[in-house]
Amino acid sequence: MGGWPSVLRGQGPAVAVVAVGGAIGAVARYAAGLGWQTGPSAFPWTTLLINVFGCAVIGVFLVAVTEGRPAHPLLRPFFGTGVLGGFTTFSTYSVDIRRLLEAGRPGPGLAYLGLTLVGALGAVWAAAALTRRVIHRGGAR
Repeated sequence: MGGWPSVLRGQGPAVAVVAVGGAIGAVARYAAGLGWQTGPSAFPWTTLLINVFGCAVIGVFLVAVTEGRPAHPLLRPFFGTGVLGGFTTFSTYSVDIRRLLEAGRPGPGLAYLGLTLVGALGAVWAAAALTRRVIHRGGAR
């Protein structure tokens, strides 16, 4: 048959906006890494903050598009899957933990593992809860 796999047929616009958004997010993450570089055995603060910040933004975004005003159908794939998916990074998080452990730094490695997990989940929860309060308060007027 060739072409797109059957699951993607008819999804051309969504695939395109995910690709564009992913490129934007990945470039933003790369720029943050260049602007705030972490040495090979240093604590990976940049990746930690990128992931926590990205989770906070997804918390705001998902509440806004699901409970707020109706959004364009391509906004969620563009911004949620594309931009934020390209910006945040589970793979670098995993590599950073491995790098710290292999450098004989289990304390910082395990701290990073825990801080990222708690920080990311806490950020998405708090941002979603705050956004939900703001949206519902605004609708009650």
